[in-house]
Amino acid sequence: MATFLYKLGRFAFRRRRFVALIWVALLAVAGVGAATASPPANDSFSIPGTEAQKAFDLLEKRFPGGNADGATARVVFRAPQGEKMTDPANKAVVTKTVADLKASSPQVASVADPYQARAVSKDGSTAYILTSYKVNAMELEDTAKDGLEEAGEKAQKSDLTVAIGGDALQEMPETGSTEVIGIVISAIVLAITFGSLVAAGLPLLTALIGVGIGISGITALATTLGLSSTTSTLAMMIGLAVGIDYALFIVSRYRAELAEGREREEAAGRAVGTAGSAVVFAGLTVVIALVGLAVVNIPMLSKMGFAAAGTVVIAVLIAISLIPALLGFAGKRVYGRKARKRMAEATSAAAEGTRAEEKPNMGTRWARFVLRRPVAVLLLGVLGLGAAAVPALSLELGLPDDGSQPVSSQKRQAYDMISDGFGPGFNSPLMVVADTKGSDDPKAAVDKVTKSIAGIDGVAAVTPATFNKPGDTAMLTVVPKYKPSSVDTEKVVADIRDEAGSFKSDTGAEVLVTGQTAMNIDISQKLNDALMPYLALVVGLAFLLLMIVFRSILVPLKAALGFLLSVVAALGAVVTVFQWGWAADLFGVEETGPIMSMMPIFMIGVVFGLAMDYEVFLVTRMREAYIHGERPGQAVVTGFRHGARVVTAAAVIMISVFAGFIGSSEAMVKMIGFGLATAVLFDAFVVRMAIVPAVLGLLGKSAWWLPRWLDKALPNVDVEGEGLREQLATDTPAGHGKDAKNAKESDKDPELSRV
Repeated sequence: MATFLYKLGRFAFRRRRFVALIWVALLAVAGVGAATASPPANDSFSIPGTEAQKAFDLLEKRFPGGNADGATARVVFRAPQGEKMTDPANKAVVTKTVADLKASSPQVASVADPYQARAVSKDGSTAYILTSYKVNAMELEDTAKDGLEEAGEKAQKSDLTVAIGGDALQEMPETGSTEVIGIVISAIVLAITFGSLVAAGLPLLTALIGVGIGISGITALATTLGLSSTTSTLAMMIGLAVGIDYALFIVSRYRAELAEGREREEAAGRAVGTAGSAVVFAGLTVVIALVGLAVVNIPMLSKMGFAAAGTVVIAVLIAISLIPALLGFAGKRVYGRKARKRMAEATSAAAEGTRAEEKPNMGTRWARFVLRRPVAVLLLGVLGLGAAAVPALSLELGLPDDGSQPVSSQKRQAYDMISDGFGPGFNSPLMVVADTKGSDDPKAAVDKVTKSIAGIDGVAAVTPATFNKPGDTAMLTVVPKYKPSSVDTEKVVADIRDEAGSFKSDTGAEVLVTGQTAMNIDISQKLNDALMPYLALVVGLAFLLLMIVFRSILVPLKAALGFLLSVVAALGAVVTVFQWGWAADLFGVEETGPIMSMMPIFMIGVVFGLAMDYEVFLVTRMREAYIHGERPGQAVVTGFRHGARVVTAAAVIMISVFAGFIGSSEAMVKMIGFGLATAVLFDAFVVRMAIVPAVLGLLGKSAWWLPRWLDKALPNVDVEGEGLREQLATDTPAGHGKDAKNAKESDKDPELSRV
């Protein structure tokens, strides 16, 4: 692989105008596609194999045209203090709004007048119009949304307080200025790391190009593939982080090759052949982990994984092709003035036969410190992460509802008005479907089911049943006493489902519970069931891939265990802030509650790939030094001397990019940004920078042991580029005599200790 990437790097450097033109053209094509496509729609929940989905499918079959999964909207009205919604003036406003909604779009299926549908609160302070659509939220046209908003805006001109809720109204999440701050911090870190604005600008430029192509492609295909706005946000988050990091590693290696005295084209080829091999491997681990989310069999989560994986693939391709092309344009400006002066002095000293003594850098000093006290560092790191992981034992999973939206949003205002006027359960009532085909007396069976459900603890009300035309299926609306995301509401759903067996035996009716709340509960349960199999898949994959790369058993085992420790500690931090509410104000968390159900699985997938990035770039240097004859302790120091500063910069950049999304108004995006930033912080600075050298120092030569039979069976992927160096040492391309002279010293890379 290293040899192929070496040739690719040299080709991209020579044909830099052609390569750059291709990427610019791809960006333009993707941009045009995004500009001409309809905007991403709302998230659509579909969970095959669950009771909620089975009930939806039954409703579509037995109630044709009933639009069981159709989008809904609630226009909520609240009367001024001292007035009621039944007052003539207020009633006139509501009646006019009902007429406006009916005429707003051909996609409107029904508009329920609150005065006829009993949608006025007991105290008369609140009323709501329930509007149902013929299609689901994904298929709702912009004209229908515009008509809904216009009707609400007209009503807002009265003295009434008006807000619109429901899945029909899509509000794009706001990320605020913190996202931009994350990119600015990345630029500052790159400038400090490289000491050159040109070198610092290359990773940012290529990352933005990659994200631009990825997000534009997602937007262009949003309608076709059913992708949502959240999918784009998550793809942007991961694409920016890995795009900057991958480019950072290759630019750093290119500067190191130039410092060895190689020609620019040869340096570009070797940088892509060595660091590029690690980039491809690291990118592959991220892609596999993200694509593996499909095993959970939740379409929304699978789409998120595929979209994010696509941006990672683009980031890898840009790193191994566009970066060497841009390096060709940059010339020696990849160095700052101080670095060029330092190189000139080194060249002069070499010509005089002397060599300036190189001072140990921070990475060298830190590695030596850890190796002097490996047991203390190991215990401190493990106990610290263990303490951070303790709150994860109290993890409660669920899916966010409109109650987790910012107080300033219409959805949240409508949610609060419904809760105050009618009770929290009215925000997302349960839908109970009774299949009475096997019942001798369908009406009597449904009456018995209704009375039984009404007697369940936690049920506030049960509406009269609605039968389909053949009379073999009935639909009930059950209003719980608690908010949709409450654990008490989950118990109500569980109690109704527990009674289903007795309903079947006593009346012959099959009872199913569905609705948005039940759907969320089923998603949470399905994610819980898939967590351990997915974790086993990811950890097993990590062990196998790292065993191939490092030719060791204990190093992959240590890497996998360290990854698990950092993920659980990050989940503990998420619970502390988003569930317990500690420091909630600091992070803009307005409403605490259950942790998003997909959070553990999503973090495992993403953090696994990112953790392997740092493991590969740091430990491959150690293995390389060990193979070249250094003692195990010396090899650890060498790895840190060459890689610690670059890995530290990469981690700070990734943390700043993820942390930028904490400012999002969308609770799900905010939580994911915080969780990933915390996980990278723990994994890079505690696991990879402290626990890894401590464990390797304690293991000594045993760390690199691999049975001979297994060594022969495993493929050699040559991530370190050892085969490439041997080939170049014996068969140097014409015109690169200096490289033949320096080939045996290519593993030293002293510039990386300064970069």
